[in-house]
Amino acid sequence: MDAYDTGSGARQGRGGQEHPAGPGGEADGTGESVGAAGGTGATGAVPGPSEEAAEPAAGPRTEPTEPRTGVAALSPRYQIGAVVALTVVAVAVCAHLGLVFLHLAPSNTLTKQHGAAVNEWVFPEFEQNWKLFAPNPLQQNISVQVRAEVSTADGEIRTTGWYDLSAEDGRAIDGNPVPSHTQQNELRRAWDFFVATHDSEDRPVGLRGTLSESYLRRIAVLRLERNDAAGPGGVVERVQYRSRTTNVEPPPWSGEKVSDRPTVRELPWWTVSGDGAQKEGAA
Repeated sequence: MDAYDTGSGARQGRGGQEHPAGPGGEADGTGESVGAAGGTGATGAVPGPSEEAAEPAAGPRTEPTEPRTGVAALSPRYQIGAVVALTVVAVAVCAHLGLVFLHLAPSNTLTKQHGAAVNEWVFPEFEQNWKLFAPNPLQQNISVQVRAEVSTADGEIRTTGWYDLSAEDGRAIDGNPVPSHTQQNELRRAWDFFVATHDSEDRPVGLRGTLSESYLRRIAVLRLERNDAAGPGGVVERVQYRSRTTNVEPPPWSGEKVSDRPTVRELPWWTVSGDGAQKEGAA
């Protein structure tokens, strides 16, 4: 009998076509679909286990990290040191601001209890005042000068020339990025203190006036010693101050007219000892 003969051993497939029976007389029910799925030559074939194993495993992508900068780039030991240093600086700044605030604040319980400590910290380097906002700021150049009577080693008395102390301070400050508080304010504040505590006849008003004279005496002796005014074996016996005040010329666009003639104020002679202490009486 022909293998493709119709009968009980053959069944019709798709479209009425007949297909031969599979082994054991049963028809292969998978037919064309099995061949399409299992064949390697068909389009859209599903890869087998061997092909899947050949492909590399796809893991999560890692983005490149940026390099660390600043404190984060330091080692842990140096990070701890940086944190400690920043903490100390922050505490110091807060303490300084707090003390300056108490100095400027009106009288209160804290300033009454700790006023001495506040003043000790603020004066003289961090003194605060309102002169920047004065309605009529100083418009004069004041030059303070001093001379001395010196007893020489052979018993003679000679008078020195005038030493311009303001000019000495100006030369020390000029070009100095960090001038000392003494160079900037010692002589200026001492002279302001004297003027504010003396009348037009140069007589002291109260105890503060006498204190201002003693302060100027000591400054004069120290400055004269620095300039070696007495010379070898000499002793400064008396000192005399004078000031030379000149008005600052107004700008060209201003209609203000001021005198350009200097005003000289000459104080009496003050007797001092060699160590700067006042002797009895004054000339």
